[in-house]
Parts: sequence; C-alpha cells; structure tokens
Amino acid sequence: SLKLECDKLASEKSEMQRHYVMYYEMSYGLNIEMHKQAEIVKRLNGICAQVLPYLSQEHQQQVLGAIERAKQVTAPELNSIIRQQLQAHQLSQLQALALPLTPLPVGLQPPSLPAVSAGTGLLSLSALGSQAHLSKEDKNGHDGDAHQDDDGEKSD
Repeated sequence: SLKLECDKLASEKSEMQRHYVMYYEMSYGLNIEMHKQAEIVKRLNGICAQVLPYLSQEHQQQVLGAIERAKQVTAPELNSIIRQQLQAHQLSQLQALALPLTPLPVGLQPPSLPAVSAGTGLLSLSALGSQAHLSKEDKNGHDGDAHQDDDGEKSD
C-alpha cells in the first residue's frame, strides 16, 4: 500500500509540474501580449499627437474627447466586452459542430461541448483581451474613425 501511495504521489507531482509549466507558459505569453499592446498604444498615441495639429479646432476637441473617453475604460465595461466575445466564440463553436437545431426527443440530453482546459480558457481570454481593446476603440464612435481617416489621408 505504501508503494501504491508513493506511485500515486509521484503521478500527482508530475501532473502538478505539468500544470506549473503550462501556467508559466501562459503567464509568459500574457506578459508578452501585454507589452506588445502597450507598445501599440504608445505608437498610436504618437500618431494621434502628430496628426492632431492638422485638424480644425473643432475636430481637435472631438478627437481629444474621444481619446479621453477611450482612456476611461472600466472593469465592468471590459467584463461586458469579454462576456459578449465569449458568447460569440461559443456560438461559432456550436455552429462549427453543426448541432441540429431540432428539439431532441424527451429523455435525450444534448451532446456536451468538449471540456475547455484552464490553459485554453486563459489563452482565449488573452486573445479576447486584445480584441476587447480593439472593440472598445471601435465602440467610442466615429471620432476615432474620422481621426484614422485623416491619418490615412495624411500618409498618402
């Protein structure tokens, strides 16, 4: 029984080490993604600062207001965006599985979706986090879009 217990503990140890490596890799990936997003923000701020003086005074005020609103993102807004994107992602997975939309006979359970491991969930959240950032910018209205159009015209 001691040998069996020892084998069980050894397998648990290797499983824990595997999880540790997986979480370390996810953490590293998220850290890289965070630095990448910070660099993108820095560059976009530089572009905005360069283009802003070429806009009319009225448009400058609109763009500055849009930039300030974009900086005021709150945790509930991010949670809402992530929740919407997770639902859209789950819907696309269901469509990919091509599940029948007809009602099942009484007593039958619908097939369950494949289990999502913690690693997959966190990586999808990382991807969604970067998408959420982009969605938030899109959500701020046409002020940012007008600025991007001006930037596009300026680069021609």
